[in-house]
Amino acid sequence: MSKEKEISKEEIVSGIVSEHKETSGPLLIILHEIQKALKFIPPETVPLIAEGLNLSRAEVHGVISFYHFFRSAPPGRHTIQICRAESCQAMGSRQLEQHAKQSLGIDFHQTTADEQITLEPVYCLGNCACSPAIRVGDDIHAHVGPAAFDAILADLATEKVEVQN
Repeated sequence: MSKEKEISKEEIVSGIVSEHKETSGPLLIILHEIQKALKFIPPETVPLIAEGLNLSRAEVHGVISFYHFFRSAPPGRHTIQICRAESCQAMGSRQLEQHAKQSLGIDFHQTTADEQITLEPVYCLGNCACSPAIRVGDDIHAHVGPAAFDAILADLATEKVEVQN
């Protein structure tokens, strides 16, 4: 990674910390804002966050590692969330989880080697009548079994890749 990008991340994080540090209980707000801006919380920015909030690095790292929502590495191009709520479990989400992990060759909170797919658990998508459910980006898919999951993966693989500057 170039020095220019590191400086850019630091500037973004510094701005977010400055903007929210006077808010009551600012750490979670700041972490959410950083992840929204950068798609993850770069580990090298933890000291900057800690210093800006007069916290220890361990306190900041503890919050990041406690909440599974926060990422310490960039996500894949697509994030797939598999619902783990009771309704989805009763309708086969555990088997779907195993199929997804095997098909992708990763576990939850990991990204495929080609950086295309990140797999995440989620604890309710509010689609209980159509269990099991998954979310791909902002799209919720209902009644997803192994065959439907494979079809979704095939659709993702054939999408045209956007050029990012």
